[in-house]
Amino acid sequence: MRLAFKKLSALAAAAILTVSLASCATASDTTSRPAATAPAAAPELSGTLSVFAAASLKKTFTDLATAFEAAHPKVKVSLSFDGSSTLVTQITQGAPADVFASADTKNMTKLSDAKMAAGEPVDFATNVLTLIVPPNNPANIASFADAAKPGTKLVICAAQVPCGAAALSDAKNAGLTLAPVSEELNVTSVLGKVTSGEADAGLVYATDAKSAGTAVKEVPLKLATPTVNEYPIVAVEGSKQQELAQAFIALVTAPQGQKVLQDAGFGTP
Repeated sequence: MRLAFKKLSALAAAAILTVSLASCATASDTTSRPAATAPAAAPELSGTLSVFAAASLKKTFTDLATAFEAAHPKVKVSLSFDGSSTLVTQITQGAPADVFASADTKNMTKLSDAKMAAGEPVDFATNVLTLIVPPNNPANIASFADAAKPGTKLVICAAQVPCGAAALSDAKNAGLTLAPVSEELNVTSVLGKVTSGEADAGLVYATDAKSAGTAVKEVPLKLATPTVNEYPIVAVEGSKQQELAQAFIALVTAPQGQKVLQDAGFGTP
């Protein structure tokens, strides 16, 4: 998937080189040739684009959708956020999606295996987990080990969800066994349990902790080898909005989209 990301840049560079060479060729012949007809302007994009994206992308993709609509006034972006496993199940069962952005490669592979990925998915971001507690930290949690102690009300994502799989991987790397009181279907629900005071601690993405601001307190995991989730994106096979889908993916992977993601705390692909 990293190769596919690089391939987009390579194709763009090749296109620029081709135009440059063409403009420089046989300049002395221009007076003897008829004037070239100006190419017709590309048709303006229009329609509704349905984007299914991991819950951890809610803020960044909402911002990118707003920018996309501003650049294309005749386009409306419809966003659906949930756990990646829930979204891929919905798509494979017939939900009308044009773009799928997953918080891991495992669930993207499910889409590809179902022959519903239109082309090669492109990695566009990375993320890691962190531990959060309420601002007053009632359980006095100061480490990952504290959160794993019996009696601590720890909330994580379910194992089939990318943030849940990462939580179990991080616990294994730390030599800990987790005993959560609740396993949620998306990271937004984990965050909500902590901010509402229903949980003593929760494992969420670093980006979620950052966006929550003073509503939570972060307790770094301090892992030697943290689990890094790769985020891939792809157009959905069978979509009637392939041109719109590719244009939105181009925005996500372009410098503008990458800045929005990195400002939110995501890592580079």
